[in-house]
Parts: sequence; structure tokens; C-alpha cells
Amino acid sequence: MISTAAAPPPRPSPVEGEGDSSRAAVEDAVANVFREEAGRLTAALVRFLNDFDLAEDLVQESLIEALQHWPKEGIPDRPGAWLLITARRKALDRLRRQAKYDEKLSLLVASQLHDIRGEGDNRLQLIFTCCHPSLARETQVALTLRAVMGLTTREIASAFLSSEATVAQRIVRAKQKIVRASIPYRVPPTAEMAERLGEVLAVLYLTFNEGYLASSGATAERRNLAEDAVWLTNLLVRLMPDEPEAIGLLVLMRLQLARAAARFDGAGRLVLLQEQDRSLWDRSAIREAASMLERVARLRRPGPYQLQAAIAACHAEAPSWEATDWEQIFLLYGRLATLWPTSVVRLNRAIAMQYVAGPARALEEVDVLAGELDDYRLFHATRAQLLRALDRQEEARTADERALTLTRNPAERVLIEERLTI
Repeated sequence: MISTAAAPPPRPSPVEGEGDSSRAAVEDAVANVFREEAGRLTAALVRFLNDFDLAEDLVQESLIEALQHWPKEGIPDRPGAWLLITARRKALDRLRRQAKYDEKLSLLVASQLHDIRGEGDNRLQLIFTCCHPSLARETQVALTLRAVMGLTTREIASAFLSSEATVAQRIVRAKQKIVRASIPYRVPPTAEMAERLGEVLAVLYLTFNEGYLASSGATAERRNLAEDAVWLTNLLVRLMPDEPEAIGLLVLMRLQLARAAARFDGAGRLVLLQEQDRSLWDRSAIREAASMLERVARLRRPGPYQLQAAIAACHAEAPSWEATDWEQIFLLYGRLATLWPTSVVRLNRAIAMQYVAGPARALEEVDVLAGELDDYRLFHATRAQLLRALDRQEEARTADERALTLTRNPAERVLIEERLTI
């Protein structure tokens, strides 16, 4: 099994007089630990309590207790285990005041929950529970991203191009419906898995994207989150070895991570694909992923994730930016647009069009999407790039300024700010 957890931060020694700066550093470390462990904690607790709200409350209370103790005592060597033991203790306290105490208490007392590094299976069960067909698709995905993967409401809203209030309402209603309908916590039988597969894949896809390039926060990427998504997708492929879309998504993720060493420079600045040092790419991982893609293509059941993987393979296998097969990429985006006719797919197709039909034609395609993507940062960043290619510098500057107002990722912000200073 691939370990997806980063090594725990070193145990800090409380220093007299460090003051606010020391506490802020510990709080940042606690936040990082919590982002890594929230999904595992929630999955472990839901498994035994069968109560989303209680599980999430206990996770939050454990974090509050960590913020009270860790600045004085130091971050424990196994922070995830500390949080889980704390949550377990708080669960016992809660259950003593509730009906069915004896039944649930026996489950908790009998359970050997000392660490959560092996909770991958629990999280996959929780994903399938959240993706029950009685819930609307967007609700399924929002709930899973929040409860299982630990994304914030703001991050989920950014993925959906929606408002935080709307996403929050979806999550609350979904949890209430799961309780009312007594939806079981389990991976469903094989016959039922197929009807939930689309939602499960969407969750893993959005989780990987958030880890690959964070929508907000202090860091440009959340590598552990991306690797968690890869590990869970691999687990799903083992459960459904003949499902081509699951394999396609796994190939897509692996191809993207194969470029990880070249995506940021020494100062942490984002390096665009055309400027990356391709000698840093993991060629072994690319060959292995490409081989998987060839095998899945023989199943002759194409889908959106397989097509995106094929596009990523075109980029990964090109020896240089100039040698990129843009005609093939443009055709693949055309097929993708028929299977997955979203505005973002059409935007990416227009980007590829620039290298086939020129920037003027591509800009026409992009401008058609203005009404649908006005609040999407990459729409304006793409317009700026095309306008610069057409030597329309003032318009390009205006587009970049608009993109900057919509961008929370620190590396993306630096990239746009550098363009604006030229």
C-alpha cells in the first residue's frame, strides 16, 4: 500500500517569550495535520457511530482540543492517532448521555482504533455511502468532498463554480436525508456499484484536482491530497478491475503526477507546461500509464476520463513543447465535448484550437463562453494569453487583472502579477 501521509511535523519545544508568532506557527502545523487527517477521522467515526453530524462534531472538537494542548505540549509523534483517541473519548462522553448507549458503547470499546493510517477502505465505504442514488448528484459529490476528503465549503464551491451558501445547504440536506433514510454505511454489492460509479469518480477527480493545484490556501499544491485520491482510485480499480473509466481516471492522475518535479521552480513559482524541464519528468511512470491506457482502449468503452488521460498522454509523450501533437489533442477535446459538454471542456478545446487554427479563431470560441465562465479565473487568464498573442496588450492586461481578482492560489497569483508588471 502506498503511504499517503507526510511525516509528522517535528515536536516543537515551548519557548518562553515566543508569543503570538510561536502559537501561529503551531496553529499552521495543526491546520496542516487536520487537512491530512480529517477524512480518515470522519470515515473511522462514521463507521462506528453511523452519524455524520456527530462524527464531524467530534472531529472539530478534537481539533479545538489540539489547539489548546499542542502549543504548550508540542505536536505528538502520531498526530492522527492523538486526534482519533481524543475523538473516541469525546464520543464516549456523548453516548453516555444518549439512548442506545450500551449498543454503541460496546462497539467503540471493542474497536481497536489506535491509528488511522489503514483507513483507506473505510473512506471508500464512506464515499459509496455519500454517493447513494437517492441523493442528487451535486449533493453526493459535495457531501463526499466535505465529509470524506476534508475539503472546506469554499474549496468545494470553487470546484462547482457555485456559492458557499448553496454548497453548505446541499451538505446539510444530504446528511439529514442519509439519517432519515437509514442509508447503510458500506461498499454496495457489485450489482449496485455501477449506478454510483459516476459520482464516486467525480469525487476522486475533484479531490485530485484540488490537491494538484489548490484553489486557495497558503500552498500552491496539496500533494498529500492528490496522492490520497490516487490511492483511493487504485483501490476502486482493484474492486472494479474491468471498469474502463476507473482505470482511465487512475491513468490521468498518474500522468499528471509524473510531471510533479518540474511544475514549480526553486522559489515555488508555477512553471507552465511549455516551460517545464522535461528531463525531470518521471518517464517510467509515463510509460507505465501509457501502457495501461492502451490496454483499457482495447475494451472499446470510451469515456470522459479515458479521453482526458489520452490528452495528458499526448503531452507527456511529446519530447518537447514544439513537438506536441496539437491536432490529435484538438480532436480528443472534440470527442470529450460530445461526452462531457461542459463550458470548461469547451474552454480547453479552444486553447488547443490556438495551435491548430490560430489565436484569433481560438479567441472567438473563448468569447462565446463569457456568460457562463465570467467568474472562472482560467477563462480570463486564457483570454489574456490569446489577446497577447494578437498584440492586444491593453485588453490582455484587463483580462489578467480580472483573473487576478478570482485567483486564490499563491503560485497562480505570482504568475499573473509578474505578467502585469511587464
